Formats: sequence, C-alpha cells, structure tokens
Amino acid sequence: MNELLLSIQDLKVYFRGDETVARALDGVSYDIHLGETVCLVGESGCGKTVSALTILGLIPRPPGEIVGGKILFRGKNLLDLGEEEMQRIRGSRIAMVFQEPMTSLNPVFTVGDQIKEAILVHESIGDADLHERCLQLLRDVGIPSPEERIRDYPHQLSGGQRQRVMIAMALGCNPDLFIADEPTTALDVTIQKQILNLFAKLKRGRGMSLLYITHDLNVVSNIADRIYVMYAGVIVEEGSRADIFKDSRHPYTQGLLASLPSRSKRGGTLHSIPGTVPDPAYKPGGCPFHPRCEYALGTCRMEFPELCDYGDGHLSRCPVLFARKSNHESKKGRKHEKR
Repeated sequence: MNELLLSIQDLKVYFRGDETVARALDGVSYDIHLGETVCLVGESGCGKTVSALTILGLIPRPPGEIVGGKILFRGKNLLDLGEEEMQRIRGSRIAMVFQEPMTSLNPVFTVGDQIKEAILVHESIGDADLHERCLQLLRDVGIPSPEERIRDYPHQLSGGQRQRVMIAMALGCNPDLFIADEPTTALDVTIQKQILNLFAKLKRGRGMSLLYITHDLNVVSNIADRIYVMYAGVIVEEGSRADIFKDSRHPYTQGLLASLPSRSKRGGTLHSIPGTVPDPAYKPGGCPFHPRCEYALGTCRMEFPELCDYGDGHLSRCPVLFARKSNHESKKGRKHEKR
C-alpha cells in the first residue's frame, strides 16, 4: 500500500447552542493513502462536509468546537497549526471544490482573474507565466477555447463549465489531496460522467489523492478504492469497494444499497430506510442507528457498538450481524467435521 497521506483519528467536532450541543462528528477516524480515491458516503446531515471543512480549518469557531482527535497530514497534526500555517496548506497542499460552483465563484471577476488569484496566494510568478499556466489548467480540465473562456464571467458559462473552472482553481498549485464535496449533484447525468472521468484522468496524471464526499452510491461504485460509510457523525462501516458492494456488514449500508434503483427492480417498489438521520443535538443512546434498524436488540439501545473486524481492512460497527456471521461459520465448521 502507498504512503499514508492523511489520517483522521477519533475526531470530535461539536456545535454549541444556547441550550444544546450538536455532536456533528463523534469520534470519526479514516485514512487516505497517496494516489488513493476514498469515498465518504451517507445521507445528508451525517457529518461528511463537517469532516472535510475541519481538515481545512474552516469550521466557524464559535459555535463550532474541535473537542478531540487528530488530523495528521504527512505526519503533522493540522489541529496544532495556527491560521498562518494553515493558509499555506489550504489551497496549496490540500484543495477543495464544493457542490454549487455558482455560489463559490465571484460573479464580478473573470474566470482568469479568479484562477490567477488562487495561484498568487501561494506563489510569486510573472504575468506571462501566470497567464499561460491558467490557460493550461483550463485545457487540463477540458474547457473548450480556453483563450476565450479565460475572459468570461461565471454567468457566461454552463454549470459543467463552472465546475471545471472550480477544479482548475483547486489544481492551480498541484495539491497532494483533492477534496470534492458533492461536485456533480447539480449536474445532469452526461456532464456528471464527464466530471468523474476528468477526476480519474487528473488523479492518474498528477498522482494526487482524492476524497470524494457523496450520497450517490452509483458514483461511488465507479470510482472508489476505499469507502467509509458515515451515519450520525460516526463511521459505521469501512472497506474496499468489493467489501461494501458485495459483502456489506452493517444494516445502514445494506439499506442504502437496497434503495438503489436498478433494471431488475423495474415495476417494483423501491426499498427505503424508515425514519431519518437523528438531529446531532438529540442523538439516541447506544447505537445511533438502532431506531431505524430491523436487527436492533436491547443491547443496541444501551451500548455504543465497537468496530467488528472482518479481515483485510473490512470493519463494521454492528455486533449483531457479526455474531450471526460467526455463528453461521461455526455451524458450517461443525458440519464439515461430522463429514
């Protein structure tokens, strides 16, 4: 396995109100290696974006508060750094694009000016070289006629082109880690496919790592090397793409997969997970998924589950299904011995 680039360890981020405390991240841990595509998946409100913003030091404090944990980037804990040091890393070594580019781009500046600004924050470069680098970035992300588009304003571009411009800005200083937060949600299927192909091409060409945040498992099935499933501020399952899609071991993951539309389900009723993600200020005791879980036992309501190890990096936070598998394998072993 390649060198470890980013390691988030037992990260806890709370948001304090007048009378409540919202536990947005409640002990989240995950790793990203060089050249790896890691997908962080789960329903809206489960803490995915908070996780990414915390990496970049963009959590508003107050009301946000990092209660515990570490964020190790190339071995250095980002939580120990001051704002000046974080500014040197943010946009240079770690870059991020968001879901809606129209709200991220400044409507009164040209595309070229905004890409140039993103580079000049971190580098001193002459005007001619800077202009040529901007043109090359636009070429790299597939913008047609970059010599013309570089003078355009955001409203003159299509949604897909605006997202490509945001990607070009993020790539300006050749980051080691690229964070993409629901970057294709607002795009039609054809443009979505083009953006995903672009990510794959850029990752191969630049050797960067990709943290892809989404609720779309169809996308995940095409791009992920490793997957972390998040629910109510907790990682409930982690594993390779094959582990998650062919041998999922948490009821929440299984519910998400069962709700995916497919040709085989045509004419039938789509599966849905009952209930909703709990308010982070009012999480249930024990396993946070137990109010929605068909396998929940009395212990699930009382005890927070530890991660169960299925081997080869496949972990799940459901002791009920783990016990069922262990019992099944034990019975198979006894039958084999009798033969």
